[in-house]
Amino acid sequence: KFGNKKLKDNQIILNFQGSAGQSFGAFGAKGLKLVLQGDANDYVGKGLSGATISIKLNKKNNFASNENTIIGNTVLYGATSGNLFAAGQAGERFAVRNSGATAVVEGSGDHCCEYMTGGIIVVLGKVGRNFGAGMSGGIAYVLDEDNNFKDLYNSEMIELEKINNSDEKIFTDNLLIHDKERLKSLIENHHRYTNSPKAKIILDNFENYLPKFIKVMPTEYKRVLMDMYSSKETSKDSVKG
Repeated sequence: KFGNKKLKDNQIILNFQGSAGQSFGAFGAKGLKLVLQGDANDYVGKGLSGATISIKLNKKNNFASNENTIIGNTVLYGATSGNLFAAGQAGERFAVRNSGATAVVEGSGDHCCEYMTGGIIVVLGKVGRNFGAGMSGGIAYVLDEDNNFKDLYNSEMIELEKINNSDEKIFTDNLLIHDKERLKSLIENHHRYTNSPKAKIILDNFENYLPKFIKVMPTEYKRVLMDMYSSKETSKDSVKG
């Protein structure tokens, strides 16, 4: 009735409790907000198209969210836009073929961000092997508390950077954005949507945690962004001249 872009964000809110089956929130359109207290199976947010999905532990559950799995495999498969906040770990192939969605999760299995072409992923915990295989676009931020991420990522198409310079910026969508500010904002949203204890700990000690984050950037994608930024700066200089 309304198409994909005519509803306002969070105009329709649906609340769930318990265990969801496969493909929870699949193809969710802009305007939908799905809130689940419990856990979900594989393919959460498959083809996500603008909706926001929030998954958090049941209030009666006293598990440590970042130490337990809350969503299954192949989450956000082929997602194009929207948001996912999951206060727990994901299974294998998290954000595979994601082309535009933003997500925060507290751990993932093997092959995270596989074949990803766009979007932003934040992982506030441990990841499995082969991270970023075939990742040609988008950005990921990984909390590397064990200092072993360098042994887990696939170096064929991506490179790693530290986020330790408050002046560091990246040109995207015609805007200059501080990585530090963007990362903190995403973690704040994660805490707001899920009340994650892990997110609160990080936010309360953000300056100490910041050096532990690693930014994952596809090599060619970074080159294209930098070329765009250089062209924009050259145009500015030409106008001034």
